[in-house]
Amino acid sequence: MKIAFKVNGRSYNEEIDPAFRLIDVLREKLGLTGTKEGCGEGECGSCTVIFDGAAVCSCLVLAPQIAGKEIYTVESLGEDGQLDLLQKAFIRNGAVQCGYCTPGMLMSAKALLMKNPNPTELEIRTAISGNLCRCTGYNQIVKAVRETADYSE
Repeated sequence: MKIAFKVNGRSYNEEIDPAFRLIDVLREKLGLTGTKEGCGEGECGSCTVIFDGAAVCSCLVLAPQIAGKEIYTVESLGEDGQLDLLQKAFIRNGAVQCGYCTPGMLMSAKALLMKNPNPTELEIRTAISGNLCRCTGYNQIVKAVRETADYSE
């Protein structure tokens, strides 16, 4: 089926298998491999993208649902080869360990900061609660998001 949608500010009108999920469209059709598939069930959050302004697990969105929608992936962060403030804060605060959860974690945090540029610690923890990380214990991630909010003020 032919589907028109936007990814990272770019318009697409692609022939897509209706059985594809959003993560399949991103990785297999568009070559955007920054979005990682962990569980394929919406439990781990590693495939989180921003979908019409909300953080969603791309493994749970069917291709026909993306028609007319705007999607942002981890590749949208930063400009001209420079890292985004949030990415820099993750590095500075040791919020990146093995890195598998990082793209989803970044996108959940970015969605929060887009809606609320000055979140509380509880709001940050709530926003990333759908993202599982086995390495960091979350404190460094929360600190990185808070630092980004403080820097943006």
